[in-house]
Amino acid sequence: MIFRTLFFLFVFVPFLIVVIPLQALVLLLKLPFWNVLPRLFHKVGCVFLGLRVTVIGRPSTGRPTLLVSNHVSWTDIVAIGSVADVTFVAKREVGKWPFVGMMADLQRTIYVDRTRRSDAGRTAEAMGQHMAGNNAVLLFAEGQSDIGTHVLPFRSALIGAAQHAMIEAGAKDVMIQPLTIAYTRLQGLPVSRNERSLIAWIKSKSVKQNIREILSGPVKDVTVAFGTPMPLNEGDNRKAVSKAAENQVRAMLVALNRGGSVNPAA
Repeated sequence: MIFRTLFFLFVFVPFLIVVIPLQALVLLLKLPFWNVLPRLFHKVGCVFLGLRVTVIGRPSTGRPTLLVSNHVSWTDIVAIGSVADVTFVAKREVGKWPFVGMMADLQRTIYVDRTRRSDAGRTAEAMGQHMAGNNAVLLFAEGQSDIGTHVLPFRSALIGAAQHAMIEAGAKDVMIQPLTIAYTRLQGLPVSRNERSLIAWIKSKSVKQNIREILSGPVKDVTVAFGTPMPLNEGDNRKAVSKAAENQVRAMLVALNRGGSVNPAA
């Protein structure tokens, strides 16, 4: 904890003082390298939070890509953001959180109002327009975070809406890529089921409690595994596509939690 306190005061805070106005200027001028500083921010954040990230496979780049992932904790964003240039889809409430909302805006986060079914169309349109520029958008397809031992059914509605929005925005060559995030070790030792509650953001915990446990907890080994990209065409059945991606994510999570190997993405 002493290391993290010193790192926060003498590295993280000075880093933010410089990076925040620079990133705001980059977005204002619509410069093409808008993703460089967010990637660096997440790498520094991994050190501060005690995340050791291992990457398996590689993200699809240079073409419109929709990444669909399981979700364990808010630290997923830091871990994934440190190894891939992505724009996240987050619930609307995140944009209103102090500091967090500002940082999310600086990474061009796309917000969705889960209480309004009609908002899915606006969100999908924003996703499609962003991907049409050969960018990647990441969707936590379960719709909520979970303990990290299994994968909840993927919600196909937003995937289907984004599918049509991408086509309308001019993104004809679209890929959907499964992504699995797994927390495998704490302080070098395998994570037990009970210890997963120290990482996961579950409903029984407040935001403050979860943040406190993450900051005061041991070093966490995190694996980010990129699955095999699949073409997403206009006429494809969204439920079938969602299920195929869900099965890939589930298979990789089970293997990683058991200490097994995962075939990297091509």
